[in-house]
Amino acid sequence: MNWVVLSILSALFLGVYDLIKKAGVRENAVPPVLFFSVLAGALVWLPFLCWSMVSPDSFPSALFLVKPMTWKEHGLILAKSTLVSASWVFNYFAVKHLPVSVASPIRATAPLWTIMIAVSLFGERPVVMQWLGIAIILCGFYAFSFVGKLEGIHFHRDRWVGFMMIATLLGALSALYDKYLLQTRAMEAATVQCWFSIYLTAVLGPFCALWRMGKIGKSTFHWRWSIPMTGITLLAADFFYFVAISQQDALISVVSPLRRCAVLITFFGGIIAYREKNMRPKLICILIILMGIFVLKWSS
Repeated sequence: MNWVVLSILSALFLGVYDLIKKAGVRENAVPPVLFFSVLAGALVWLPFLCWSMVSPDSFPSALFLVKPMTWKEHGLILAKSTLVSASWVFNYFAVKHLPVSVASPIRATAPLWTIMIAVSLFGERPVVMQWLGIAIILCGFYAFSFVGKLEGIHFHRDRWVGFMMIATLLGALSALYDKYLLQTRAMEAATVQCWFSIYLTAVLGPFCALWRMGKIGKSTFHWRWSIPMTGITLLAADFFYFVAISQQDALISVVSPLRRCAVLITFFGGIIAYREKNMRPKLICILIILMGIFVLKWSS
């Protein structure tokens, strides 16, 4: 399947994932919601892993074949799972307390932070068009701060906005790490996602156990079918994304902005499903942010 189509499918599932995630954490304890959602993803991969280990020659599709890895490669995947787990903890708490039509656009600014990390850590120097894209995103984000005030959200001192910013920054680091694993080290998409999903449960298991012992928060847990569906929809979104960027002719500068279009699905879904307010000014801010993302990525 063409990498552009795969990117669009990834954006579709990513938007649905954000909406379902909101349903799972709404008035619910975050640690078990997070753990059971990643457990659902790991259970989906478990049969593929077992078949790949027991009888790889009879495996029907190379696309889902989980190949053997060295201990060093396992360590790299475990590091990715730890990084993403930290990002998700902040993300889930933010989504629980913020309107989804505010939380998702903040998350969509990840390309901005990727550029900033590249500038500060790797000494890269953005071209004029990249600086223009950064400026447009910051303008959209600044405009969002005024819209947020209409709902009692003050961006400069709201804890949950801060949580989403941290989650987005960690997510940007994870995107750079994905590129390293899939392109520099040429690891297979199925192998990375399978072990990543399994290690997520190992990393988040203790977090859930601490909640169970009363060490983290006092929220009550309510089981909902949206919880495992959160993990499964993210699994689909990430799989399409991994396969897309692993193709030799794929342009990461096109894949990334296409995935960020998921914010439109989340925005309209939030309006319909959760009756969120201030639709018109939020849409304007989202379109400004998306414009900045496209300028930023297509000038890369």
